Amino acid sequence: MTPLDAFHTLDLRVGRILRAVRHERARKPAYKLWLDFGPLGERTSSAQLQAHYVPEELAGRLVVAAVNLGARNIAGFTSEVLVLGVPSDAGEVVLLAVEREVPLGGRVY
Repeated sequence: MTPLDAFHTLDLRVGRILRAVRHERARKPAYKLWLDFGPLGERTSSAQLQAHYVPEELAGRLVVAAVNLGARNIAGFTSEVLVLGVPSDAGEVVLLAVEREVPLGGRVY
């Protein structure tokens, strides 16, 4: 498999965060997220975003997520997608930004 083929095995999509709440049972500070991926439906994720974001500012934000990695149980919460970000200088997650409104569920390529 070439590196480009490997990249294309990831299904990266744009979703909108509908709701975010603190994930009280997580070992590291995290939020439970509910996201809308348009035709793909709603999915959930657990994400360590508390260093830079509060729940109220996450709702409505467009994000990029890997939607085909399978579900994981994170401290009793099913995380179905991996929301993508990059580390800050302090190693805390900063979300990848979508610059303009695009269709929910749009594939990243």
